[in-house]
Amino acid sequence: MSSASINPTVRRRRLGAKLRELREEQHLTAEDVAQQLLVSQSKISRLENGRRSISQRDVRDLCRVYSVTDEKLIDALMAMARESRQRGWWHAFGDVPYSVYIGLEADAVSARNYESLFVPGMLQTREYAAAVIAGIQPEAAPAQNEKRTEIRMRRQEVMHAPDKPLRMWAVLDEAVLHREVGGPQVMREQLEHLIALSQEPHITVQVLPYSVGAHPGMSGTFSILEFEDEADATIVYLEGVTSDLYLEKEADVKTYSTLYEHLRAQALNPDQTRDLIDRIAKDFAR
Repeated sequence: MSSASINPTVRRRRLGAKLRELREEQHLTAEDVAQQLLVSQSKISRLENGRRSISQRDVRDLCRVYSVTDEKLIDALMAMARESRQRGWWHAFGDVPYSVYIGLEADAVSARNYESLFVPGMLQTREYAAAVIAGIQPEAAPAQNEKRTEIRMRRQEVMHAPDKPLRMWAVLDEAVLHREVGGPQVMREQLEHLIALSQEPHITVQVLPYSVGAHPGMSGTFSILEFEDEADATIVYLEGVTSDLYLEKEADVKTYSTLYEHLRAQALNPDQTRDLIDRIAKDFAR
């Protein structure tokens, strides 16, 4: 495998899952391991959930604690540790606050998204994205906002991959269509772009109309990422202002997946959604 095809975020995640499996086979807790290695329990937890870079030294020390003697297994874990420390394409842009999510998104086979405030990043035009980012980061330097816009555009490439594009399902609150971001022309072009994308076989867009009233999505926006490899558990992603939350427990994923099914059932179907978006887009053209 070439370095260009290696996703360091996914490597960290798979390596962490294997290390957790080895620990549990020895009937050790994260606290037990932390005490033996004279490190914090949070370090062990972050290594296992893939949120922290892991060195070959970490792997060596953990293999010793877990009584791993299989040299082939140790070599494989070492190789994963090396690959997990490589740089993804997003690192070329410097410090990216949500780099973990970008890495996971790049390897996902499907994404289910609910958004109540703006068009999801994967479906945004460049002008709309720039306006959203500038609005969210009012004190950021223009150069920083330009960088974030470029990253957002680069992320969209996975949706247009010729061999296996990301399957995208987006449920939007109707308010998203009315909030004038960037001015009338930017909004009209964004809504027309949304209609065009929704006609792609791997992209589905539904709108929750105002007439639905109260609905499960009012508790907040979220994304659900699914992966091809069975070793990679489905992830629910909740974005925050200063930190993000990743949920992987089966019960949490099931709760959000059920919630999403309710949202899809209450939303307009794709054809009705395109009709509504088209009507609103024409209003912005006046």
